[in-house]
Amino acid sequence: MCGAPNGIFSKKMMLLGSGELGKEVIIEAQRLGIETIAVDRYKGAPAMQVAHRSHVVDMLDGDELRTVIEQEKPDFIVPEIEAIATETLLKLEQEGYNVIPTAYATKLTMDREGIRRLASEKLKLPTAKYEFADSLEELKEAVGKIGTPCVIKPIMSSSGKGQSLCRTEADIETSWQESLDSGRGKSTRVIVEEFIHFDSEITLLTVRSSNETFFCPPIGHLQQDGDYIQSWQPHDMTMEHISEAENLAKKVTDEIGGYGLFGVELFVTENGVYFSEVSPRPHDTGMVTLVTQELSEFALHVRAVLGFPIEEISLISPGASHAIKAAEESKDYQISGMEEALAVPHTQMRLFGKPSTKVGRRMGVVLSKGESVTAACEKAAEAASKLDIGIIHTKTK
Repeated sequence: MCGAPNGIFSKKMMLLGSGELGKEVIIEAQRLGIETIAVDRYKGAPAMQVAHRSHVVDMLDGDELRTVIEQEKPDFIVPEIEAIATETLLKLEQEGYNVIPTAYATKLTMDREGIRRLASEKLKLPTAKYEFADSLEELKEAVGKIGTPCVIKPIMSSSGKGQSLCRTEADIETSWQESLDSGRGKSTRVIVEEFIHFDSEITLLTVRSSNETFFCPPIGHLQQDGDYIQSWQPHDMTMEHISEAENLAKKVTDEIGGYGLFGVELFVTENGVYFSEVSPRPHDTGMVTLVTQELSEFALHVRAVLGFPIEEISLISPGASHAIKAAEESKDYQISGMEEALAVPHTQMRLFGKPSTKVGRRMGVVLSKGESVTAACEKAAEAASKLDIGIIHTKTK
């Protein structure tokens, strides 16, 4: 039961991190009568534009985080990014606050070391070989053990930021600097992973609800510089590989616990399926579900969080998404070509409304349906090509 937002019987959901994924979560929560609060480190974040209220705080500062939570007293605290003071969340959970899916899950998945050790060393799931390093010298030793090519990532980052492919020893220093520049928080620790020669990379959206665990049809995706640029659903896989993927996803999400949707990233190879990463929240590649599924990943997440029942997940059409990215940095920009993009049949778009651009920053996404995945991908790519992010260069005297 819940009352009207801002009323005495309202149920409050607070998002910690208010990007484009959080914006869709808040919209779905409001459809079910939930009062919403968006929190982020900068003003005008996408979810703030639709929330009932918003706050700008440094979420890595435990005191600031505690202050805003105690002020609002939310019924549900939903972390949407990794850069959060997780020790504070653990203490608040012990005091009775409800962290989604759990404070333990947020802490565990905040850095790649915790989740990789859990998957490989505790659950014995197949993963790429890996090493960790805290300095350039340690990184050189780790690359020597893993061999090249290998993948180097900050232990804490999002959307592939700071990730690089180290092809030879000559690339090590560049990869190290890339990780330092793009990682979140103050950590200099990196993970070095064996390069897996995979046939495809997928996201298996896994929903832990009060009654059962459900899986969305697998989502294939294409990455560039560690960040997704295109995704599609369903991804073509053998029944054997689908079964393997679901088994891996269930094991890791059962161990993490709590209710909600998890984005489980996997590599599909000729030798089987390998675990890569997991996020205890909707996944950027899963935005395609806004046009492919009866209930999107955001609707499923909110239902699971609120304890509402979920039925078998229905695919209504093959579909694809294509990211719209900025090429320059500016506080003044315009997106043109929208009329031409929307003229592509069975195509939608979501413009996120971010207050500024950065090189490579995702500013929107095109979503297309088609009779086949191939047709949907072609439509999404065509529509995205019509769009242009124009930067306004203001002259100064």
